[in-house]
Amino acid sequence: MGPLEGLLIVDLTRVLAGPYCTLILADLGARVVKVEKPVTGDDSRSFPPFKNGTSAYFRSLNRGKESIALDLKSADDRTIFEALLSKADVLIENFRAGVLGRLGYDWETLHSRFPELILAQTSGFGQTGPIASRPAYDVVVQAMGGIMSLTGQPGSPPTRVGSSVGDITAGLFTTIGILSALRHRNETGEGISIDVSMLDSQVAILENAIARYVATEQVPTPLGSRHPSIAPFQAFATSDGYLVIAAGNDSLFKGCCQILGCADLATDPRFVDNMRRVKNVNELESIFEEIMQRESTDTWLERFETAGIPCGPIQNVAEVLSDPQVLARNMVITSSGLTMAGNPIKLGGFEDPSERTAAPDLDADRAKILAELFGDKSI
Repeated sequence: MGPLEGLLIVDLTRVLAGPYCTLILADLGARVVKVEKPVTGDDSRSFPPFKNGTSAYFRSLNRGKESIALDLKSADDRTIFEALLSKADVLIENFRAGVLGRLGYDWETLHSRFPELILAQTSGFGQTGPIASRPAYDVVVQAMGGIMSLTGQPGSPPTRVGSSVGDITAGLFTTIGILSALRHRNETGEGISIDVSMLDSQVAILENAIARYVATEQVPTPLGSRHPSIAPFQAFATSDGYLVIAAGNDSLFKGCCQILGCADLATDPRFVDNMRRVKNVNELESIFEEIMQRESTDTWLERFETAGIPCGPIQNVAEVLSDPQVLARNMVITSSGLTMAGNPIKLGGFEDPSERTAAPDLDADRAKILAELFGDKSI
């Protein structure tokens, strides 16, 4: 199970940001009841690719959850929903700002009726501000949050990060907010509201880009695989591909030079410390690549690894899923025959099963949930 066993999460979310949050909570042992639209359910049920007639996208994000279909404009379904809330620890939603309130479930109403309930709201732009009511998807907040301005090769067109970091970071921050709110409730007995914006989350992970702009007043731009403040810290071409090297201090740089057969570079005035290596990074890259293109990636990888230099090959998704370290960490699991990423949070005292409960069919748990809420009574 997990440390969150016994918690009931009522999940109104769909697509990615919210479901990613509740996936983490489910993996940590919480019971997640997914409340979906009748007939169609979560939008991502219709997203390709499909395997065995169902969306692999949906299944990978909703394993281990339960499903009930409710129309929150129907009196009977609202009765069911409110009965769920009376037993729930957390209600999470990722509608646009204001939608939950228009359904009659704004924070003030919920808190007055269910004072211990925690409300977590994840949205594109948050519950406040001049554009709070706008819709958003991942690419919108990547664009507005600055990430796309930093991604790609120098001079390249705007480039989206290949994973949906706009949604995923918001899902992670929402998870942190929920765990913090649960701690607060344990101390005070009171539920609180959580407001996480996808745009805010992108700003929060700009890290050194903000520091560089504030310090230099120069707007950061794409650098390819390079780090803006450390060198060498990038991908270098070999005879058959690329190898990433991350030499984060002078000692590691000296080690790199010895492996490459150019030990004198460690005392070259252009490269003697990190500040000068960053300033002269183009020259350093040319020297390193001229040498590294003489041998294969695997050859260099073995030499750098033996010397304890942080390095790694650039792997595609197929290679990641067969990587011995990834497999050893149980990061490739199955759920009803579908391969997917595992849970990266390894907790002492709790199992980390390699086979997980499947994502639910739409409304699959209705009978069980109604029996728990109402017994033999009909509504």
